[in-house]
Amino acid sequence: MDSDIVTDVSSYMHTVGKQARVASRALAKASTQDKNAALLAIATYLETNREQLIGANKLDLETGATKGLAAPLMDRLTLSNKTVDSMIEGLRQIAALADPIGAITDLNYRPTGIQVGRMRVPLGVVGIIYESRPNVTIDAAALCLKSGNATVLRGGSEAFHSNQALAMAINKGLSSVGLPTEAVQILATTDRAAVDLMVSLPTYIDVIIPRGGKSLIERISKAAKVPVIKHLDGICHVYIDDQADLERALAIAINAKTQRYGTCNTMETLLVAEQVADAILPRLAQSYLAKGVELRGCQATCNLIPEAIAATEADWTTEYLAPILSIKIVADVEAAIQHINTYSSQHTDSIVTENYSRALQFLREVDSSSVMVNASTRFADGFEYGLGAEIGISTDKFHARGPVGLEGLTSQKFVVLGTGQIRT
Repeated sequence: MDSDIVTDVSSYMHTVGKQARVASRALAKASTQDKNAALLAIATYLETNREQLIGANKLDLETGATKGLAAPLMDRLTLSNKTVDSMIEGLRQIAALADPIGAITDLNYRPTGIQVGRMRVPLGVVGIIYESRPNVTIDAAALCLKSGNATVLRGGSEAFHSNQALAMAINKGLSSVGLPTEAVQILATTDRAAVDLMVSLPTYIDVIIPRGGKSLIERISKAAKVPVIKHLDGICHVYIDDQADLERALAIAINAKTQRYGTCNTMETLLVAEQVADAILPRLAQSYLAKGVELRGCQATCNLIPEAIAATEADWTTEYLAPILSIKIVADVEAAIQHINTYSSQHTDSIVTENYSRALQFLREVDSSSVMVNASTRFADGFEYGLGAEIGISTDKFHARGPVGLEGLTSQKFVVLGTGQIRT
């Protein structure tokens, strides 16, 4: 399919929005059985048509190479047999998850005799804007489908052919069980005007979820007339307390930084209590330097680690997404918490300590979407949290916070059960 198939973007986007709104009402009342059957049918289609899918992806890779896309982008763009296997397994896992829609909780009797509770319901229409990774298309479609939401997906232009091939698989799966194919629509245009229209259609779209670089998310957030679930960056911290188990601290601090460099839950700043800095920082530095990590530190850190360069104020607010780490020696847990709440992006922060009271203090006072004790920040992930999968990570404080899985794509409404009561 050619990327210039759409000639009137405004008309096209309004049509997409109307179709999504109609489909959302059908999907909201779809049975769990039908939703699961659609997910499994999509998985089967991917399995039997993987050669065509990888062929479509090859076109994107050839275009990307011609345009000189950076190696990390090319890596995220690539669909291999392993990637397809992962998408298929993800679909099956989401099909196996409990359906949150219709669940009633907190049902209590009031003095009047009525029962008041809350029922979980879909958000309606979810718009998702993302870059590079075509596997996001399947993850997003599957999570929205299982949670009863229609979705409008706008992938990056670099993955256009891959996403259109995936759209065919999704449509086949939906139609095979009688669900409207408009429940998942992948935009058939690379025109950036489609994004501007998409984020300004609250009549049709209930929430926008952007996934990509900070510049994309900032642009979407500023332009949107639709609520946005987002995180701009992941400036994550690990604090090593003076009552930490140092061997445990070594393992956590190394894993949090070096297990993967380019993820939003990778540690970017290491804080170390001054009482244990002499004992642990040289050992950590040896491991980091052996792995090619550039170290930037406060003056006290540079005194302990000759290879470290002086950190600037900007380093404390930078998400490197690279083998670079900023290090600061702090007086105590209070100083660590103050630094985190000043510089953190409210994504994920961890304390390593054997002191129960300090662990609780850290959990209470650090204002981030995930706060950890004696664990690597790399665990801040929907799959690791038992959500099955995630559609993104939210650092907002309203609606969804942290990894957004099935429940994060739902809302709640009050339900009241009576036996004829009237208010007097």
